[in-house]
Amino acid sequence: MERVQLENPKSGSELLLDTLLDLDIDTIFGYPGGAVLPLYDTIYQYEGINHILARHEQGAIHEAEGYAKSTGQIGVTLVTSGPGATNAITGIADAMADSVPLLVITGQVARPGIGKDAFQEADIIGATMPITKYNYQVRDTADIPRIVTEAIHIATTGRKGPVVVDLPKDVAASETDFYYETAVNIPSYQPTVSPNGLQVKKILQFLKKAKRPLILAGGGVNYADANEALKIFAETYQIPVVSTLLGLGAIPVNHDLSLGMGGMHGSYASNMALTEADYIINFGARFDDRLTGNVNTFAKHATVAHVDIDPAEIGKVVSTQIPVVGDVRNALDLLNGFDKVETDFSDWTQKVLANKARAPFGYDKDDEVIKPQEVIEIIGQLTDGDAIIVTDVGQHQMWAAQFYPYKHARQLITSGGMGTMGFGIPAAIGAKIANPDKEVILFVGDGGFQMTNQELAILNGYGVPIKVVLINNHSLGMVRQWQESFYNERRSESTFDDEPNFQLLAKAYGIESYLLTDPKHLKEDLAVITSQKPVLIEVAISNREHVLPMVPAGKSNKDMLGVKFNA
Repeated sequence: MERVQLENPKSGSELLLDTLLDLDIDTIFGYPGGAVLPLYDTIYQYEGINHILARHEQGAIHEAEGYAKSTGQIGVTLVTSGPGATNAITGIADAMADSVPLLVITGQVARPGIGKDAFQEADIIGATMPITKYNYQVRDTADIPRIVTEAIHIATTGRKGPVVVDLPKDVAASETDFYYETAVNIPSYQPTVSPNGLQVKKILQFLKKAKRPLILAGGGVNYADANEALKIFAETYQIPVVSTLLGLGAIPVNHDLSLGMGGMHGSYASNMALTEADYIINFGARFDDRLTGNVNTFAKHATVAHVDIDPAEIGKVVSTQIPVVGDVRNALDLLNGFDKVETDFSDWTQKVLANKARAPFGYDKDDEVIKPQEVIEIIGQLTDGDAIIVTDVGQHQMWAAQFYPYKHARQLITSGGMGTMGFGIPAAIGAKIANPDKEVILFVGDGGFQMTNQELAILNGYGVPIKVVLINNHSLGMVRQWQESFYNERRSESTFDDEPNFQLLAKAYGIESYLLTDPKHLKEDLAVITSQKPVLIEVAISNREHVLPMVPAGKSNKDMLGVKFNA
């Protein structure tokens, strides 16, 4: 490696911040501690870095995730050694599951103390190896620019994901008069971006024969900014589209060809189409268990084409006849550039779209109790379907997936693969910091709210006017629903007999708040959602409300419970 000579010696901390700015990264979510004091002292004196002080390391990671998921840019987090680093592990695992590009800088004890159980030492390299794309421990100050550059390259290319850089305190503090060149050269890491044209052409060749084709749109469509290309392909051939949870927004929910979300809490139309299709073209979805149901009965009669940037996902869950490794956008551009092929499946398209009209997502209105589904519908109307929607995890997450009219890529920010409660509040903060001109609305349950509500301190301190819609059923709603459905209504430790006064809690954080209990004036009461200041809207709902329809765990997608058909 070639050396780059510096005019004046610089510390490792200065080199790290210089490298971030050189790569157009200016925002860090972090929490200080002993092992990162040299770096924080440099931040104090450094121009150009916007540091957001989280209130917990897990919050810092989720804030970086919200920032990254909503923009496609890398999110950066800085935490200290030992408990600081281990507190970040849940968020790192979440980012890995959902392919979120993160650079996580963890402080470490000085090099002489490593491996000697020094104060606040933890083997973060060993701990994060299974939940990162890659991780580094810096041993030489001159290596910092190269390692940080490589880490960002790995995090933001191929299937994106988190990369950890473990930085010993003395390495950050030490000065050097040179650094090693930063040109990225990693022979062992060469992700395939451009798909094989012949493989892509096979997708069309089989489409000519198909009688019941279906597009499955996963998070990879949104991550690749392939939404318009997907819409063109679907419209060209009039193929119905099923979305995964992370694929919502890949095609507008209200589009004529959209069947909505499929899987455990998906639409009747989507799940029947997945069951009956003879050809599934999967763009950027993992075939996760919440989508497939019983994998042994999933799409038994379908030929499967799978386009994914991660070759490890192809054939991992569902047998695949047409594998295509590469970027989804590139594959769709190729498909749209080929001569149109003749097809004959209009009867199928009409049938599945008729199912969409026959059994839409629905709920029974109540004059006495607010329905959470109606809350989300009204907010969809008030925001014209254009808001960035962030959710925590639980029943409200599924209602938000079912009832908000998504139009755009990167519009739904949620924890998919890991299902991390506590994700919502910090992720919404990160999304708003990244998108100050867009409306950011958070749906969170009373359980998830109590896991990371300390991050609300950021709202006024940094001028972050998110709208928090707290769906309060005084329980862990999804846990309770399963207990009521499959455990003879034994609600074991899933209800909250004692909860804080959320209105007073909002006041403590200097946030305007409202408590909604009356369904008769719901639209008028929810109009405050369009104000330009931080707001907490607590909505009291029934503690017996269920998310329906539902595919019970281990059952096939056709075995849906709670489907209601129009007369």
